[in-house]
Amino acid sequence: MYRTIAAAVLLAAASLAQAQITPTGLWKTIDDDGKTEKSLVRIVDTAGVLSGKVEKIFDAAKQDAKCEECSDARKGQPVLGLTIIQGVKANAGEAGLWDGGEILDPNNGKTYKVRMKPVDGGKTLEVRGYIGMPLLGRTQTWQRVE
Repeated sequence: MYRTIAAAVLLAAASLAQAQITPTGLWKTIDDDGKTEKSLVRIVDTAGVLSGKVEKIFDAAKQDAKCEECSDARKGQPVLGLTIIQGVKANAGEAGLWDGGEILDPNNGKTYKVRMKPVDGGKTLEVRGYIGMPLLGRTQTWQRVE
């Protein structure tokens, strides 16, 4: 009897811990090759909606880069400080998944739907940008900095 109760308590605690892991924080973005560090992006939560801005660019040659290919209000804006993630919310149907927003690729100015899922206890973040359905996209794995 005590083992059953202990197991139930541990399971509930693990579920609560998983539910508290969010994409908010500072993340090191890694290119599609899985090796090249590109930037630091800070993701913040404002009333349950996540957004993310570029805080640092690692490539010294791109420090002054502007989003020339952007087609919205971000056109011509410096990539450093640019909001590249917006409108993301917790998925009501799947715990630990955030989606419903968009992510901007400042290299080509295109926006994509986005899904984000913290994995490995929140140490990494799977960021999937896609068109139409998640199957038609690509995933990057970002590393938590703080």
